[in-house]
Amino acid sequence: MVIFSTIMFFHFRQKFPQLNAYWDKYLPFQKRQEVPAKTLLLAAGKRSQQYIFVEKGCVRAFLNKDGDDKTVQFFFEQEGLASFESFVNNVPSLISIETIEPSVLYTLPKKYVLQLIDELSKEPYFVPMLLQISAQRQSHYMNEFVSFIRDTPEQRYLNLLKKKTKIVQRVPQHYIASYLGVSTVHLSRIKSKLAKGKSHF
Repeated sequence: MVIFSTIMFFHFRQKFPQLNAYWDKYLPFQKRQEVPAKTLLLAAGKRSQQYIFVEKGCVRAFLNKDGDDKTVQFFFEQEGLASFESFVNNVPSLISIETIEPSVLYTLPKKYVLQLIDELSKEPYFVPMLLQISAQRQSHYMNEFVSFIRDTPEQRYLNLLKKKTKIVQRVPQHYIASYLGVSTVHLSRIKSKLAKGKSHF
């Protein structure tokens, strides 16, 4: 199972000001990029060698099997990601990562990410922070997994409307459909039914 690293180190500057020296030390090694929509940041089969932080825009992670595109997750402003298994174990990535919108990204090479983690691990604040974030992400992915098995596509779309409005507002419909595991035609039917006040077929 592919899990994405959303340990947003540089996002925690305000929460942990006592660690600012570490953040500042690694800022020069980050690369700022302004890229158009549909820029491929990581191709499946390649090794993940950098941590990606989204300053502006939208990014998706997806699988492609025999031409069938399956979106796994979306990332927006102030979120970070990498293909976790590939990044940690230096193996080919199972997923691809690309921008959906014109985006401003910061990337930090794996070498410096590992150095930063090693230095931060000596601080008493870091391990509790890491455990807290890991627990939150594990809960998120477990909920996603359970929802995909338990809920109908209509229920999953309703959950997007209630809890993940950014996706509904900013992501093209064909990507939302692939995320829900339905065709664009099926998604249109779901939206039509909801517009008429029906929560299900």
